[in-house]
Amino acid sequence: MTKILIGSDHGGYNLKTKIIEHLREKGYEVEDFGTHSTESCDYPVFAKKVAKAVLDTGHKGILVCGTGIGMSIAANRFDGIRASHCTDTFTARMTRMHNNSNILCLGERVTGTGLALDIVDIWLNTDFTGGRHQARIDMI
Repeated sequence: MTKILIGSDHGGYNLKTKIIEHLREKGYEVEDFGTHSTESCDYPVFAKKVAKAVLDTGHKGILVCGTGIGMSIAANRFDGIRASHCTDTFTARMTRMHNNSNILCLGERVTGTGLALDIVDIWLNTDFTGGRHQARIDMI
């Protein structure tokens, strides 16, 4: 069973709970790093928790905030993290194939639930192509 590490701030809490439910229905084990309410909080705290856990375990992570942008910026501060903010299925596929993204960032306020769940599924089920793309990742 694949384990997914997930976190959000208050702006992404509702979408995060829907993603967790969706993942569990598909048989994934999910570890929720918070937040656990819509009470205002600071997104970098949760980006750091998930990024460090991804680096420590090798599992994939998902971060959700209002736009997905803040989480992406915060998570990418960590060496070895390739957090990708995706708003469509094409970028979700390509960021796995070409960039070997290990954290998916989504925005509750900009991406509808149905599309977000499709993005999650595609991102989780797309393999890294490797080859010349690995050489480029090594340059980062």
